[in-house]
Amino acid sequence: MSDSRPDSASPDPLPASRPDTAPAAAALPSRRGRRWLLWAALVSLLLVAQSLLLALTLSYETQRAQDQVDALALELVGRLQQLGARQMQDVQALMWEDVAMNWQAEAARLLRTSRPLLRLEWRDARRQVQRAVDSPFGGPIFARLGRAELQLESELACTAAVRQGSPQFSRSYFVPLGGGDGLEVIDLCLPRLQAGRTEGYLVATIGLRPWLDEASTPEQARRHEFSFVEGDGTRLARAGLVRGAGHYRAERVLDLPGVTLQLRVDSASGSPKLIPNLMTSLVLGLSLALFAVVVLLARDVRRRAFAERALAEALALRKAMENSLITGLRARDMDGRVSYVNPAFCQMVGFSAEEILATGGEREQSAPPYWPPEFIEEYRRRHRERSARWQADEPAAGGQDPRQGFETVFMRRTGERFPVMIFEAPLLDAQGQQTGWMSAALDISEQRRIEELSRQQQERLQATARLATVGEMASLLSHELNQPLSAIASYATASLNLLRLEAQDPQTPDMVRQAVTRIAEQAERAGRVIKSVHDFVRRREQARERIAVPRLFEAVLPLIRLQARKSGTRIDVVVPDGLPDLRCDRTMVEQVLLNLSRNGIQAMEAQTALGERVLTLGASVQGRWVMITVQDRGPGIPEGVARQLFTPFFTTRSEGMGLGLSLCRTVIEQHGGAMDFENLGEEGARRGCVFRFTLPADHAA
Repeated sequence: MSDSRPDSASPDPLPASRPDTAPAAAALPSRRGRRWLLWAALVSLLLVAQSLLLALTLSYETQRAQDQVDALALELVGRLQQLGARQMQDVQALMWEDVAMNWQAEAARLLRTSRPLLRLEWRDARRQVQRAVDSPFGGPIFARLGRAELQLESELACTAAVRQGSPQFSRSYFVPLGGGDGLEVIDLCLPRLQAGRTEGYLVATIGLRPWLDEASTPEQARRHEFSFVEGDGTRLARAGLVRGAGHYRAERVLDLPGVTLQLRVDSASGSPKLIPNLMTSLVLGLSLALFAVVVLLARDVRRRAFAERALAEALALRKAMENSLITGLRARDMDGRVSYVNPAFCQMVGFSAEEILATGGEREQSAPPYWPPEFIEEYRRRHRERSARWQADEPAAGGQDPRQGFETVFMRRTGERFPVMIFEAPLLDAQGQQTGWMSAALDISEQRRIEELSRQQQERLQATARLATVGEMASLLSHELNQPLSAIASYATASLNLLRLEAQDPQTPDMVRQAVTRIAEQAERAGRVIKSVHDFVRRREQARERIAVPRLFEAVLPLIRLQARKSGTRIDVVVPDGLPDLRCDRTMVEQVLLNLSRNGIQAMEAQTALGERVLTLGASVQGRWVMITVQDRGPGIPEGVARQLFTPFFTTRSEGMGLGLSLCRTVIEQHGGAMDFENLGEEGARRGCVFRFTLPADHAA
């Protein structure tokens, strides 16, 4: 207790500390000063940064607004040039109209379709106005002051147009209108020259303000003022719904033949204003911008991950599709080296991908292993020619587009040659540059085998049909041959009798000679009948040959007349002169004619009187085709039968096979033609039915 009193009573319990607290108290303001100095520097830097950012923003906004006005001025100049060129073309088209007949009507139509055109004048060689048409959208522009007082500029333009030999624009001039108003216009003069002599002039008056209204859009007119000005700034004509503020202004020169106009575009927008609460807006804007950057960055990372995953899936899908295709795929570079093949291609040729990729291309010594050795040089030449045509931007040169399929021959590992169909197109990179060729190869050996089998079956079917036709004609053939054989027997008996009486009658040798001559004629007749049937039935390769239409009819008429004589039918052949030759398979077309003729003869046997049985064979030219007709006078074809007439194995006769008309249509369609029929009626000379078919004419012959 006693020890504490002096301490409690002491006025200065820490006398020794005073010398230390004085320096600390002096250092505290210095630290606070440095801190405030740092804060002031930081704030100053922030203010400077924000001020610079604001200044840059204002400068950017100002520059962007100015760039927009500059771009608009450039765009407006382009539109004005386009409108001027279009008006010049329209006026040029009008210049060659007949002035005495329809020039005024065409001029009025042109003025209705083009508002900038205010007046069209036709002047003679002395530049005197002969005809004039004013725009229907306003009154005559030269009503207050005549044209004679305001034609100095047009005279100068016409003089320059004759000197230059091309349309010329005049300088602009002012035309006063009623009510103290006026309009600034320019004239376009086009001389009409004939054999170096001026026949007249066509002068078009164009209003500068309607021209500006036509070139600008309503949205642009609400925000800008457009005007043509002189070099000293004097306004000639203006357009737009507002007045320009004069802050953002752009001027461009409009060059026209004979005159230069200065276009001014003045924006209605003033200088950009500072937004209120600048610091808070800047801090909030920067914070939102930073947050937006982070969000966008996270979104971009996520999008990249999705894109990588989608790319991997697309690559896997493409790989699976390529591996599952039965079509061979092959990629080659510009030198012809194979850079990619899919499994289907390797399976097709029997070589592995490593063996194919290890070989060189068309320009190297080694060739792909699937090329037949006898075709290597031809394939290299073909590749060079196709590459040269495509690089010269002539894909259709030589009549062959690289994207069109072409047939070629490949070789399997076993040495077997087989046909393939190649579809090839240029292989382009991301920049659109060609880096090679992409091909799709189809093995068509099985298709060719099926086509050959089908062709053989078709030939057998056609031969069977011909044999069936001859079988039906067997009775007629025997009847036809019986007549010449009977005649031969009679003449032979008479010759023998004459030889016995040779000593008694001196004229016997002449009579025997006549009888032998008749025997030879009848034998030749029988031989012709047999040869016609033999030529028809004989099977041969189908070959297209050139043949005249009369010769085609003459070849089948002997066989047609066999049945015509039995039924009492008359055969009429109507073939005009000058018909072009045909390019066809003669035997098959003869079978078509024979089938149609026999059908027509059989159609008249039951219901047509004997004297009216006429079968008419005719021919005519239809453009590049020759139409052949077979017309009968039978009862026609019933509607129920007509729907199935060309159906295979459909027939109305118990002894028929139902292949005749079906084979006839097939033969004609194989020649590129068409076959149809028409019922003519049931009464008079036009009764019956007519079958028509077309064959290609050989006009080159």
